Amino acid sequence: MGIVNVTPDSFSDGGKFFAPEEAVRRARNMVEDGADFVDLGGESTRPGATPIGWETEWSRIEPVLSELCRLKSSGAAGFSGVGLSVDTYHPETAKKALALGADVVNCVYAEPVEEMARLCADAGAALVAPAGCRADLRPILPPDALLLDPMIGFGTTREEDLALIRSVPALAKEGRVLVGASRKRIVKKLTGEKLTGKNLGGNLGIAVWCAMNGASVVRVHDVKETVQALKVVEALEGE
Repeated sequence: MGIVNVTPDSFSDGGKFFAPEEAVRRARNMVEDGADFVDLGGESTRPGATPIGWETEWSRIEPVLSELCRLKSSGAAGFSGVGLSVDTYHPETAKKALALGADVVNCVYAEPVEEMARLCADAGAALVAPAGCRADLRPILPPDALLLDPMIGFGTTREEDLALIRSVPALAKEGRVLVGASRKRIVKKLTGEKLTGKNLGGNLGIAVWCAMNGASVVRVHDVKETVQALKVVEALEGE
């Protein structure tokens, strides 16, 4: 799953893809690099970020999602099989995105997930939700429509993040797992790396380890490098 932040203030790439045409270009590049999903975010969830209303969030996402849905419906540039995801905790945004053609809602907060699950069930879409909510959501969504996120890097310590990553094998026995650790502080905490943008090796290490231990989806900024690493490991494993 490739990350496209349509925001001016995300922690890793805020502002780079804020213009709709830049965000679409970024998404197209990710699909060419091997992304199976594109995840659009219109509001930063970094620590200390200023919350925005759903109207502002939707105004950022809508033109990009509209164009990606058009590309998908036309089968352009390999988009026909690509899942389109919207990263939001606003049910209003989720409802509009699903009506437009989104395949997945990625909700990082527990409070609205039951409402999100019902919206996804009605639309025949999938939901990414905090793993701790899984018992409440299973009566609403079929197993293949629920992806469990261990929630790495959301106000957690180094030890807590390590425990969350190490929980992936057990969590994968309960359902589909999505891991989103890309460019988060865990790599800096583990390696001591001080320079921004110099943690790709650590990010690949987490993505590969999680994939080898049962994660169904890894949500990343560096699609090309992650796909390459996973292809090599797949060949070496022979499966």
